[in-house]
Amino acid sequence: MRATVNFPAHGGPALPPSLLFRNLSSSAADFDLSPVDAHFMRRRGARNKLRIGNFLTFTGSPGIWGPTSTNSAMLAIAEINKRGGILGRELELSIYDSGGPIDDVVQRAEQAIAFDEVDLIMGSHISAVRVALRKVTGNRIPYIYTPVYEGGERTPGVMAIGETPRWQSRPSIHWLADVKKAARWYLIGSDYVWPWQSHRAVKRYIKEAGGQVVGEEFVPVGEDNHEPHLARIRAAKPDVVLISLIGTDSITFNRAFAEAGLATSTLRLAGAMDETVLLGIGADNTENLFCASGYFNCMVSRANDEFLGGYQAMFGANAPPVGSVGQSNYEGLRFLEAVANRAGSLAMRPLLKAARNTVYSAGRGPVTIRDGRAEMPMYLAEADGLDFRLVKTL
Repeated sequence: MRATVNFPAHGGPALPPSLLFRNLSSSAADFDLSPVDAHFMRRRGARNKLRIGNFLTFTGSPGIWGPTSTNSAMLAIAEINKRGGILGRELELSIYDSGGPIDDVVQRAEQAIAFDEVDLIMGSHISAVRVALRKVTGNRIPYIYTPVYEGGERTPGVMAIGETPRWQSRPSIHWLADVKKAARWYLIGSDYVWPWQSHRAVKRYIKEAGGQVVGEEFVPVGEDNHEPHLARIRAAKPDVVLISLIGTDSITFNRAFAEAGLATSTLRLAGAMDETVLLGIGADNTENLFCASGYFNCMVSRANDEFLGGYQAMFGANAPPVGSVGQSNYEGLRFLEAVANRAGSLAMRPLLKAARNTVYSAGRGPVTIRDGRAEMPMYLAEADGLDFRLVKTL
């Protein structure tokens, strides 16, 4: 085994030479392929390396997750290649920046498929990028989308494995209504597809729980002046502010929220919140802050112990703290491994068929994919300084 880095020829970020492990010996099983799949596999050198194009964000508001996403993906690559790869093919990882103008990201994806000849695209980026990239991948190559998202992804060839509002937000809203007697809700989110669609579902769940929405607004991505939003929140007097802000936008909002004195009297329930974001918010600004997720690094389980042990062994005790968004890249590759083994093939049609209904296990523990929808254990946690404390299994 050796340590190398594959820098994509087109559109890749200038990453430092981190450890990307490749297994030098690869052998492929013989497959009974349809003519379409046989052409696809021959064109991409199916009997050699399996080329993964991972679209991660290193710039803008969601860029805060770039380092842990990279680390989590590389850990999965190392572990899988140590086991001999997937169906005898070693994995080769190329990383592309999914930040910046979406047209630029689309162009990188086109070049990754045409020139770098990636076999599969995996992504941890905002849903607006996913909507654009799925038009590029089409029926050409599989696309695994890993982070929390709004749900409802049914595009052929796209496999979404992240948390959705039905499993993440609904039980959390009912718990806050029952236990904290929360009735008045204010919704604030970034101005793009995930918050738009998630809020539609959230409004139904709030009504189910006997509550009412007393205000809602969407904030341009990258906005860091939250005084007008806080003034409207203060005037509306909600019991809970549901936050669907992304990355550093969530950090600046939550800091301002606490500094304005609202944290002591108003609960917060955050969507795309994890340990990376919590670190940015700061220990003094996390009072009454709740989050629901399928993964927290404080989870006590054999699966998580193995994941964190591997993460720390590979990147050291001072590596960026891993949270749900970054860790989802580890999940994505373990999901691919399980689906390919179940299908007995890496050809697109059998792979996608197997992905519709399967079970895999990674750092989150067992995850069931049923009719294309991911079902996993979900946890409600409350911020405790710079850490999370699990409150309830939802």
